[in-house]
Amino acid sequence: MFEQTILPCAGHQIMFSMVSQGEDLCVTIAGGEKPHIGAVALAQVRPSLADPSQFSASVSVLTLLGHKEDEIAKHVAHKLAVATRGNVVVSCGVHIDDATVAQLIEIDQVIRSWCDTFIDKLSS
Repeated sequence: MFEQTILPCAGHQIMFSMVSQGEDLCVTIAGGEKPHIGAVALAQVRPSLADPSQFSASVSVLTLLGHKEDEIAKHVAHKLAVATRGNVVVSCGVHIDDATVAQLIEIDQVIRSWCDTFIDKLSS
């Protein structure tokens, strides 16, 4: 499966690309003025430590110096791994020169909303 979605965000666009690799998923989130790789998160699905009948994920993150995409990449990787019961890699890089706090909040909200929508789509 390959799927691509482009959403407007903070006066720019964010592109979401997903490629399934068996039970695993590779996701790229890029956009703004200078799409790039800012952070990469790898989530490995596992039974929850609190309740082994539930699923969770352990997430490792690599962040390039000076980039701030680590938290959102970690969030998306974790949620998708739990939802798909597979391992997930998320590469994230969205850049807007001199971004305002409002733009940064919008970027975060658009990415989180896309993630929730994608999970809902997988469930239906």
